[in-house]
Amino acid sequence: MLTAGEVAGLIVAMAWAILVCFMAVVLVKLARLLTETTKMVSELSDRVVPLLEDAAVAVSQTNRQLVAVEAIALDVKQVSGHVAKVSNITQSLVTGPLIKVAALGHGIRQALSAHRRAKPSPRELERRRR
Repeated sequence: MLTAGEVAGLIVAMAWAILVCFMAVVLVKLARLLTETTKMVSELSDRVVPLLEDAAVAVSQTNRQLVAVEAIALDVKQVSGHVAKVSNITQSLVTGPLIKVAALGHGIRQALSAHRRAKPSPRELERRRR
């Protein structure tokens, strides 16, 4: 029969063997996981590199277009400034004489109206003569 120390040693040895087997299974599964992860990363990098190159090309083209749009915006700003100046000049050249012509026309109408009121009609002249 086994002594208590031998039984305890046997139990510890069995526990140690079970622990080693469990750790071996865990390590095998971890190795498989690392292998699959490595494959996925390499496949992902094969797919991502062309996408990044396309994104870089798109950003480059966008920057070129933005430079062109900026140049157009500056030209539009200059043109609008020139149009505003021409509008102000046209306004001062046209509205001043128009106001003077309108005032002259109004004055002429007022003068003619006053002249007609002051000048007696032929009937009034005949009435006055009688």
